[in-house]
Amino acid sequence: MTAARVINDNGAWCWFQDERAVVDPDGGVLVVGSIAAPEGPGGAGRAGNVELTVVDLRSGAAEVVVLHERFEADDHDVPALWRRRDGRWLAVYTKHKTDDLTRWRVSEPGDPRKWGPERTFDWSEFTGGRGVTYSNLHELDGRLYCFARAVNDDPCALVSDDDGDTWTYAGKLFTRPKVGYVNGYTRYVSTPSRIDLITTDHHPRDYNNSIYHGYLEAGALHRTDGTVVDEIALDADAPSQVELTTVLAADSVWDGEPMTHCWTVDIRRADDGTLAAVLLARCDTPNQPEDAFARLHPVPDHRFFYALLAPGGTWQVHQLAKAGHGLLPHENDYTGLVAIDPYDLHSLYVSTPIDPRDGSALEHHEIFHARTSDGGASWTWMPVTESSAVDNLRPIVAPGDPRRIPLLWFRGTMTASQHYDCEVVLLDRLR
Repeated sequence: MTAARVINDNGAWCWFQDERAVVDPDGGVLVVGSIAAPEGPGGAGRAGNVELTVVDLRSGAAEVVVLHERFEADDHDVPALWRRRDGRWLAVYTKHKTDDLTRWRVSEPGDPRKWGPERTFDWSEFTGGRGVTYSNLHELDGRLYCFARAVNDDPCALVSDDDGDTWTYAGKLFTRPKVGYVNGYTRYVSTPSRIDLITTDHHPRDYNNSIYHGYLEAGALHRTDGTVVDEIALDADAPSQVELTTVLAADSVWDGEPMTHCWTVDIRRADDGTLAAVLLARCDTPNQPEDAFARLHPVPDHRFFYALLAPGGTWQVHQLAKAGHGLLPHENDYTGLVAIDPYDLHSLYVSTPIDPRDGSALEHHEIFHARTSDGGASWTWMPVTESSAVDNLRPIVAPGDPRRIPLLWFRGTMTASQHYDCEVVLLDRLR
């Protein structure tokens, strides 16, 4: 297999923004968003830079472009990217709940290396100054939506009728009384006429979450079976996410083991309407031994699940792999994560410290390619990385060109969302 190559020597990303990386097949470029940290090359002078790495897929050359210098050293600030109909790129980004501004910039036509001035939308009228986080760009019925966590820390949206030149507040997608830190962690996937989503109740450290599915179509919010939950979505009072379809229930038992505190990982949609999602849960182990490892990793056993929905069907859910211990002591439910190939829903890239072929513990998180031929009931595994000196985390398969598999991840050491020494790597292959 061709070796992965470094395209940015200081960067990482969270996973509740999309798209974080996009291919322009006409221009032959890949654009990848990331945030630089103080521990990496450039140190404090580069820390918090909102960066785009522009990769020429023909020559292999990579150029790092800074959208906002010393913005905030936090991987939650990574930009969402959108290719506009006029050939320009749109990049939208926020801080991690430390101010109330959604920021955006628009590129020159066909050139993601040159950008116009930064503009802002101020949410404070709606948030009361409590902050905004995340950006997710999706088109529905000719309008561009930017989904964010904002009012009451609920999933909310801005809307644009000019491809992202200007934005207005659209409303809340759903809401409920807040428990702990925030309400609902939502992943989205879209076609021009429908937006599908999976979401949680709250943060898994605060609540024993289930995971729910719904979709927006023709202005309404629906359950999986098409039942309407909210006739006019994003308008006035929003429903609770518990009214959606439950995909993975808290306290459900799998092979005799209870699963709790679920979290969303990834969702993709095929041209025929099939949906695939990757979910995370804790395998509940209340009687773990009190030793040094347990004190550093209070949740030692997470599990990835694979959920598949055929058009007109119901969700079929299977255990995928062990995800290992919590990545960070203060974030027990952070893991290496999984990426679904956007053009092949039966193909996944899994970051885990547990070898899925034999269950053995690995020294670091490694990335494995997983493939199923029976809807997720069984998997074949092939290592992408092996015997690494550092962790390999949070893979992405960038969409945009069905002929390519641009696999991205970052590798290095991470002690917090604000502190890491990681480099962004690319493994690009033709199908």
